[in-house]
Amino acid sequence: MTRTVKREITEQRKKTIPYFDYSLVAILICLVCFGLVMLYSTSAYSSMKITGQKSSIFYLKKQIIFCLAGFFVMWFICRFIDYHWYIKRAKPLYWVSIILMALVQSPIGKGAKGAKRWIMVPGIGQFQPSEVAKIAVILFIPVVICKLGKKINTKEGFIHVMVWGLLSAACVYFLTDNLSTAIIVMGISIIMIFIVHRKTKIFFAAAGGGLAAILVGVKILGMVLTTSKSFRMRRVLVWLNPENYASEGGYQIMQALYAIGSGGFFGKGLGNSAQKTIIPEVQNDMILSIICEELGVFGAILVLTLFGLLLYRLLFIAQNAPDLYGSLIVTGIFAHMALQVFLNVGVVTNLIPTTGITLPFISYGGTAILFLSIEMGIALSVSKQIKIEQ
Repeated sequence: MTRTVKREITEQRKKTIPYFDYSLVAILICLVCFGLVMLYSTSAYSSMKITGQKSSIFYLKKQIIFCLAGFFVMWFICRFIDYHWYIKRAKPLYWVSIILMALVQSPIGKGAKGAKRWIMVPGIGQFQPSEVAKIAVILFIPVVICKLGKKINTKEGFIHVMVWGLLSAACVYFLTDNLSTAIIVMGISIIMIFIVHRKTKIFFAAAGGGLAAILVGVKILGMVLTTSKSFRMRRVLVWLNPENYASEGGYQIMQALYAIGSGGFFGKGLGNSAQKTIIPEVQNDMILSIICEELGVFGAILVLTLFGLLLYRLLFIAQNAPDLYGSLIVTGIFAHMALQVFLNVGVVTNLIPTTGITLPFISYGGTAILFLSIEMGIALSVSKQIKIEQ
């Protein structure tokens, strides 16, 4: 190598500076702090019922512990693990996630409210394996796509990737009886294929046709299966006519809609919600309804703005990632966050049937916080390798 070439490389390196997405960290801190405030406001009454009028911070205390642990995990992953490290370990993690989901059907599996989705881990407690499946797909599908290269645009390449995504989604559904998470896992896979595939019109046509088929099917089912015993069919019926099932499966969603409607634009004030005392498990997937009641439309806009900024930063990292693998990983994280927020907002406003999906970083849930923090740590690890021109 000549001196001239060496000099040019040195000068080129001097013209670039390392990048780290502090904006993403700031948005995460805002989301978590806002979530803790709303969790306390929402769950104080429930906490006192659980602990026999002794403590109003039962849920808040546990959530703070998991948030601190999550931020530590996020920092550790960002600081010490290069995202290329996952390339050789993504496939083993994929199979581990399936094995963990299979354990749900074993004696260590735990059920609640008619669904068996957890396993009991000594020293840790209740653990939901489907959360591992999300990260496994986010890390492994990009490996498959990168290995295929231009073959992803062929019919065989498309099917090859779809099989891996469909296998994980099927295991989530059949082994953990979790349809909503299965939809998210499949959605993550499809969105990553859509990003790299040359023919995007096919995806739009398939999405339009699928949506039309679902709407027609739901309408037919609503007229035919009024006496169905399936809890999923009952959820569809509740979604179509919540008033008719207000005393049964529609009680939660009707009370959530009352909370949203009574909040107005600026709400009743922090801590002044009435519906939080009667909505079942309100600190979980229905927490947005209490945000609307206490802080009004303004509070809902604030939350959605924070999520919009979070997705924007993830999109920025994906667009500027050093390589395709890093870009696809962050795209998968973006897809997961977008789908989960959309599903939760859709359920709370009764745009879609009840799914049990929580609002990221705001709803109560230790496992969810930890795994979301892992995803954010991976995204920040990718951002750390972006080079910005001076």
